[in-house]
Amino acid sequence: MYIADLHIHSRFSRATSRDCDAPHLDWWARRKGIQLLGTGDFTHPAWRAELKEQLLPLGDGTYTLRESFALPDGLSSPPPRFVVTGEISSIYKRDGKTRKVHNLILLPSLEAADLLSTKLEAIGNIRSDGRPILGLDSRDLLELALDTCPEAEFIPAHIWTPHFAMFGAFSGFDSVEECFGPLRSHIHAVETGLSSDPPMNWRVSDLDGLTLVSNSDAHSPAKLGREANLLDGDISYSGLIHSIRTGQDFLGTVEFFPEEGKYHLDGHRNCGVCLTPAETLARGGLCPVCGRKLTIGVEHRVEALADRPAGFQPQRAKPFESLAPLPEVIAASTGSSPTAKGTMERYESLLHGLGPEFYILRQAPIPDISQLAGPCVAEGIRRLRLGEVDRRPGFDGEYGVISLLTPGEIQRFSGQFSLFAPEEKGDFSHKSQVLPSPAATIKAADAPPRGEELNPEQLAAVTAPEPVVAVVAGPGTGKTKTLVARVAYLVEELGVRPQEITAVTFTNQAAAEMRQRLERRLGGKRAVSPMTIGTFHAICLKLLGQVRLISRGEGLTAASQVLQSLGRKGSPKELLQGVSQVKNGFSLEEAGLDEEAYRAYRSYLEALGILDFDDLLAEGLKVDTAGRKNFRYLLIDEFQDINDTQYALARQWSQGGRSLFVIGDPDQSIYGFRGASGRCFQRLAEDLPHLRQICLVENYRSTPQVLQAALPVIQAGKGDSKMLSPNCPPGPPVRLITAPDDFAEGVLIAKEIGRMTGGVDMLEAQRLGASQEARAFSDIAVLCRTHRQLELIESCLRHDDIPCVVSGREDFWDSDLVRGTLAFFRSVQVPWDGPALESALRLVFQCPTDLVQKALAVCRPLSSLEEPVLRDAFRGYGHLEAWLDQALSWLPQVQKEKPWRLVEHWIEQRGSSPELVRLKGAAVFHPTLDSLWNALILGQEGDLCRASGKGWQSGAVRLMTLHASKGLEFPAVLLAGLKAGSLPLETKGRPADLEEERRLFYVGMTRAKEELILTTAGEPSLFLANLPTTVRRERLTARPAPPAEQLSLF
Repeated sequence: MYIADLHIHSRFSRATSRDCDAPHLDWWARRKGIQLLGTGDFTHPAWRAELKEQLLPLGDGTYTLRESFALPDGLSSPPPRFVVTGEISSIYKRDGKTRKVHNLILLPSLEAADLLSTKLEAIGNIRSDGRPILGLDSRDLLELALDTCPEAEFIPAHIWTPHFAMFGAFSGFDSVEECFGPLRSHIHAVETGLSSDPPMNWRVSDLDGLTLVSNSDAHSPAKLGREANLLDGDISYSGLIHSIRTGQDFLGTVEFFPEEGKYHLDGHRNCGVCLTPAETLARGGLCPVCGRKLTIGVEHRVEALADRPAGFQPQRAKPFESLAPLPEVIAASTGSSPTAKGTMERYESLLHGLGPEFYILRQAPIPDISQLAGPCVAEGIRRLRLGEVDRRPGFDGEYGVISLLTPGEIQRFSGQFSLFAPEEKGDFSHKSQVLPSPAATIKAADAPPRGEELNPEQLAAVTAPEPVVAVVAGPGTGKTKTLVARVAYLVEELGVRPQEITAVTFTNQAAAEMRQRLERRLGGKRAVSPMTIGTFHAICLKLLGQVRLISRGEGLTAASQVLQSLGRKGSPKELLQGVSQVKNGFSLEEAGLDEEAYRAYRSYLEALGILDFDDLLAEGLKVDTAGRKNFRYLLIDEFQDINDTQYALARQWSQGGRSLFVIGDPDQSIYGFRGASGRCFQRLAEDLPHLRQICLVENYRSTPQVLQAALPVIQAGKGDSKMLSPNCPPGPPVRLITAPDDFAEGVLIAKEIGRMTGGVDMLEAQRLGASQEARAFSDIAVLCRTHRQLELIESCLRHDDIPCVVSGREDFWDSDLVRGTLAFFRSVQVPWDGPALESALRLVFQCPTDLVQKALAVCRPLSSLEEPVLRDAFRGYGHLEAWLDQALSWLPQVQKEKPWRLVEHWIEQRGSSPELVRLKGAAVFHPTLDSLWNALILGQEGDLCRASGKGWQSGAVRLMTLHASKGLEFPAVLLAGLKAGSLPLETKGRPADLEEERRLFYVGMTRAKEELILTTAGEPSLFLANLPTTVRRERLTARPAPPAEQLSLF
């Protein structure tokens, strides 16, 4: 028989002892009598490196410590074997609920650990914590582990822990199948955890057929073996896995007393309240002291899921022994503490006199124990073996206490006497209560469901018979719902054919969402596909047919060539920006552009026969749309942000139509720098006096606290009282937090997100308790005025293992590396795309202008990458031959690989850079190169996303600029960087539009549904003076200067 402890942690995990290294783990395993020990933390590269250096492979999937690293202990216990193990924390959202589940993975080798870790590092940060936190569904993690290593064993860890477990009360599931779905058959065992024992698990039939394993989850070597497994047979990886999967040779477990676990009963540690499940239900799940939600314990959760009475034992149940660590037993038998000098002297005496700890606790003769440690310790161990233990249950993160001998008994066994009567043993036990089904157990009060019914103003808008209807819809008043209902009304009630309807949205993302909603409402894709739904630019592109569009990256190449031809040293980016503003209605003077440069750029595009993004609207306006049936019913979203050209398109498309329906909010007009103006509502009313205007003022998004903070901000600029009526239940107060500097602000935001999610690790969850429902990462957004502000916040979040996705058109897209890479892939896919080919040749192959022109002339008439033609034309021209060789080499990959994989291969071949890593993070959101290319050409600020780090996680915090947040909403919003110079934004040579910046702040605030936190550092934004007194103001004090070796405030 051998003893195995498979779940431990290294010194690379948070809150662990620095002695959690291989030599000390080996030393303590010998003292404990453990023959097989998990390595823990296989995902951490530095830990794997240490293990490879210090462990010797034995060829059977196990390892032993090399003799040169062994620590002397004076005991004769054989050295333990090691098996590769690690725990992974998954935080994700499933079925509308935040899930936090820890899983233990066993692997046959360190090489297998390398392979799996490589794949995990493509998903999230595995370097900052030995137990990494990934926004990856447990089901997907299981699939990934098995795909990478079929011999891997996947075990849900400490399945009853409230905050981080498969059956956890706060963020778990109600069955194994609910967690793992069709992969349930690959789960062969579960780890019961310190706060439950086998009899508690036997009551849940869902666990039948699974091996119940127990491990220490040790964060220091002295805690090894506080729970362990008893197995028979030879020690090997294959033998271990066979025993776990079949139960053969699995003899049972050594258990903690479940009451000693720190989450056994319900309660509030800070309030000193410990309750049984029945007592908790009687109090509505609230603490009788502070009135907040209680932390639900393991016994409560077991009672809720149990479908068998207490005392039930399955036929194939394995035996178990309840023990406690020897120092604790000595202390409980002598009235001292586990770390007292006398306790440790007895402990060492027993180890050196009798053998390892497990032998002493389980098998050593009682007289031998008495001879070395005294009669009290001998009696304590005798009672421990018989289960004669008094227990004070643990709760809410506080370990329970076992009692073996009372003070009076200690005196008697020691041969002493007392003038006082011996104390009665305390009865710390709690009777088990019958609880209702899982659905009836304590949950946070949910907001009442919102039906699909329309309020009177929405209904009036949806059914308005007038030919021109303008709806002024404040934030959260159901704008998209009203639009969708209007389209459905046209089709279902008025019999309008879908092909007669055009809906114009502001972003591609909004168009996709509208299409999805209509498909659900109208019965599928077939009913919606004839409709025209898209942005002004996308619809114009459809009207124009086959036109060649230039991307922004190619536009920068063109602008650079124009400046060079003019003999100027200006910025290509500034030239492009000026040209765009002129095309959107600004004068040359307003755009800071001279006519020569403007005409030269336009001539350059005309010579190539291509258009840029802004040309689409002007060219679309030239298309005669009279008589086109698809514009008979025209609906326009976000009307406040259209410019003069878009207004002209709206008028032209609706000429001769039967209905023009526009919706938006002048108070959310934030694109003045593109020529947009909220005055378009007034202009439409002047042009079409028969227009009917309807206002939506019932807010269904935000709490009263959020609206009370936001409305004074917008009112201060208008001088009137804007009305929005809240319809959501009250929430927490809006907070304004002032930090001493930008870095402290970033750290603060990371910690606030940790609080909102209930803690990203068990220690933080324990500290936060059950004061609120935990949010998913995807419920949270951080908004800033600029991308530059987001960069520091992103690094703070990544440091704390918080997954995030950054939205918007960041600077890396304009780098030569990224532009060249994308242009090369495009030139392979579409060699006749002149701008792409030119950018690829110039930026990747440093091709001179004359050869670029030759290549353009050769490739323009081609329909594919025709090797014979190109070989013959490019022979002797080294730059062009280099491009052709690379293009032919990459062609098979470009035709079949996903964009992120292409970028990954490109990095492997040509070397990494921060810009290319970011490109890969953006590419994961696109299934094809065409999708990525179209997003770059036609996408707005909110249509471009990038996964922070090295991979994409579905559950992630969103980082975005205020402009990118338009049209979105989040349960929790942190609006950061609210300081002078940033909001309103001060740009050299360009005066800030104060009222547009105010509207931008208002837009950001009203993205919040439930919780809004405003943060600033330095001199505050002038807009903060408009916040009402109901906003709770807090100030972080500056910390002392750190010592020289301290690298950060973390």
